[in-house]
Amino acid sequence: MILIFSSDAKEKDVENAVKKIESLGFHPHLSRGAIRTIVGITGDDRAIPEEEFNQLPGVEQILHVLKPYKLASRDFHPDDTLIKVNEERIGRGNFTVIAGPCSIESTEQVETIAAYLETFNLKFIRGGAFKPRSSPYSFQGLGEKGLKILRDSADRHGLAVVTEVLSAHEVELVGNYTDIFQVGARNMQNFALLKALGKAQKPILLKRSMMGKIEELLLSAEYIMKEGNERIILCERGIRTFETATRNTLDIGAVPVIKRFSHLPVIIDPSHSMGDWHYIKSASMAAIASGADGLIVEIHPDPLHAKSDGKQSLKLDNFKELFEQLVKISKVLKVKVC
Repeated sequence: MILIFSSDAKEKDVENAVKKIESLGFHPHLSRGAIRTIVGITGDDRAIPEEEFNQLPGVEQILHVLKPYKLASRDFHPDDTLIKVNEERIGRGNFTVIAGPCSIESTEQVETIAAYLETFNLKFIRGGAFKPRSSPYSFQGLGEKGLKILRDSADRHGLAVVTEVLSAHEVELVGNYTDIFQVGARNMQNFALLKALGKAQKPILLKRSMMGKIEELLLSAEYIMKEGNERIILCERGIRTFETATRNTLDIGAVPVIKRFSHLPVIIDPSHSMGDWHYIKSASMAAIASGADGLIVEIHPDPLHAKSDGKQSLKLDNFKELFEQLVKISKVLKVKVC
């Protein structure tokens, strides 16, 4: 259920409604838009007595949200959400580029990439310290040592860190080093992890699983938001289909669909969706044209000798070419590449 307040409602009217919701054992969620103030009520809608609210001062309209996700719904939050990370902004006309290696391999590797990103005035570096691989014999990451390497290089070059957390008991450890928690595709429905991240005080980059529907992605976001953390960035990273020419199938149509039904920003992962560096540029062009809020892309100084996902990683000079193309397109679309 959603309570929509009139434009001339007083602050006391909103406060009284919030107290009424809490007194009935439900959870209020306040959203202040440019014109209207909205209070969402989470709980079993069938058990909420509508008559308790329709006579409250300032309440103009009562709506029932039919979608299974409430807080992630645009019905509850009509305006696009802006995610703030330090001094940077994700969403609302910004096309944010997050780049870095699949795996953190060495200080030299990360330092080279961080220094390179700084030359473009980019503000986010990604890198994996814990690498769950299909084969138990593949490189599994450097663990906390890798997190320290990533954090140190990021700080030297004015970058924010995006790195993956694999389980609920690692949230505190990873949180000591990262600015944005990344939830990988394998963990989209790891509800224990999502609940733990809901109590964290940092943004979450939530990736869609290979077999996950858009509604299931938004429900996973709802798990996080229900616990109090509404700073979520959704990520389309390709889904599994019958096609084998690419690693996965990039569902570019997910971008406008998500933006229609949810207020959360959504970015594209061209690396994991395509699985081959030859296609990254085209997929990235599609991302900015579709209205996405950014992309997360894998780059490496020497992809041929990368310890993981070298085939889908751009060389640094290829990344430069991609960035320049994005800037050209952004001028037509009137968005800011940052």
